[in-house]
Amino acid sequence: MTYIKKLFPLLIILITIYGCNPGKEEMKAELEKFIKDFDSKVPALAKEANIAYFNATISGKEEDYQKSADLQVKLNKVFANKDDFRILSKIYDSELIDDPLLKRQLNKLYLAYKGNQIDEKKIEEMINLSTQIEQKYSTYRAVVNDTKMTDNSVEEILKNSTNLEELKQAWMSHKAIGPTVVDDVLKLVKMRNGVAKELGYDNYHQMSLRLSEQDPEDISLLFDELDKLTADTFRTLKDEIDTYLATRLKIKKEELMPWHYQNRYFQEAPRIYSVDLDGFYKNKDIVKITEDYYSGIDLPIADMISKSDLFEKEGKYQHAYCTDIDRTGDVRVVCNIKPNYNWMNTNLHEFGHAVYDKFMDMSLPWILREPAHTFTTEAVAMFFGRLASNAHWMKANIGISDAEVQKISDVGFKSQRLEQLVFSRWVQVVYRFEKSMYENPGQDLNKLWWDLVEKYQMIKRPENRNEPDWVTKIHIALYPAYYHNYMLGELLASQYLHYISANITKVEDVKNQSLSANREIGNWFRKNIFAPAALYPWNDMIQNATGEKLTPKYYAQQFVD
Repeated sequence: MTYIKKLFPLLIILITIYGCNPGKEEMKAELEKFIKDFDSKVPALAKEANIAYFNATISGKEEDYQKSADLQVKLNKVFANKDDFRILSKIYDSELIDDPLLKRQLNKLYLAYKGNQIDEKKIEEMINLSTQIEQKYSTYRAVVNDTKMTDNSVEEILKNSTNLEELKQAWMSHKAIGPTVVDDVLKLVKMRNGVAKELGYDNYHQMSLRLSEQDPEDISLLFDELDKLTADTFRTLKDEIDTYLATRLKIKKEELMPWHYQNRYFQEAPRIYSVDLDGFYKNKDIVKITEDYYSGIDLPIADMISKSDLFEKEGKYQHAYCTDIDRTGDVRVVCNIKPNYNWMNTNLHEFGHAVYDKFMDMSLPWILREPAHTFTTEAVAMFFGRLASNAHWMKANIGISDAEVQKISDVGFKSQRLEQLVFSRWVQVVYRFEKSMYENPGQDLNKLWWDLVEKYQMIKRPENRNEPDWVTKIHIALYPAYYHNYMLGELLASQYLHYISANITKVEDVKNQSLSANREIGNWFRKNIFAPAALYPWNDMIQNATGEKLTPKYYAQQFVD
């Protein structure tokens, strides 16, 4: 009895500390106040910045790009606020937030702020330099046969011409942008590395992966696995490509050079099979086909099309992207559509991003109204983009005949398989180049680039070539440490297809289905992929949706085995 009486005061103290825990309630209240303040200023500013960027890429005007840069600086300064980060760090380090919704918001906010804890002047310098570089890319035009040409026009020459000199001139002229931007890009690379080291990381590439909830070692292991998975099959297909191109161009296989592969980077498969998919989309209304398809699976996009900018114009950004303007439904796409297979694929792809953004659960907090990860939205975009070469989809959506389906079904799949493996090897180059560049930006990057191209794409470098060809790929300059997510997206797209085929369409032969006019497909995406947004870490979302975490086995089953 005496022993119990002596313990009683201690028990009261323990109950007070571990039962009521006022520290926990204080942390919760402080986080809720932080989020309320955040939501009162950031969404409106982000919307303004997104609109400015959209307008700049449409006009190409210097003043529009400057406005975009100014707003981006202003937005980044919010996340660079050191007092705010101290508050977040205190709450984060306390580990006292156990409410799932609040904890997820805390994690997202903490990582967003951590990546911006650098001097505001440095942020401004990096954004301004990046904007200047982007404008150079947007307004650059290659000159072929004394004619200024868009990237689309260069691609058309590389795909269609058999004039050896014209092919070389088109490729070389496109690469001529390299020397005009390389110094600025290298400066930006070193600035990014400096920022990363200030924040305690070895380099910017490592930091980018960590801040996006990816483990750099896991990503490298995955790419090593993919290399082993695809190398032998690609080598066989590459010989088939070389045989076809050498015959077409009337040269020896050993004479093939980078400008002979029908693409500026050999990131897309050359057209080596007997059916030209471009022909099926000639004179077709790519926008209407896209709109009708998505409507048929209960993912309507007419409202987004009306706000998008989908065709070429002078000074306009030459690539394609989707942007969620306000996280409340204003989603827009930028394209430069031509009636061909590539742009059918691209338009389906970009509106795949768009439906992801549009159909998120709008009752979620603003900070969580974004994809679970950048590659999970890439996976959705790729899932839909792949349909452009599916003969059964083409029958359902552009009206090809049964005879044409029979004719191109196998060839269409072979084209897609070739496309996948060519792209897989290209991503190996970009991923490994970026990783190595940020680890050591002072090395001979021109040599590194061609060493990787020769190893993974098996393309011969031009003799005595010592130009910054790596910097002609806009992603390396302006969207760093991102490209590997395209490959992760391809893996996940195959995982999505496997799940849908097994559980919704119930088709064993996954390649012979149109995936059209089936509302259950759209509803599954809405409920399991889009609505959760960033409520869960990406691998948890994937497991919830498909029953498995991310795995390459379905990609291998579809394209390699």
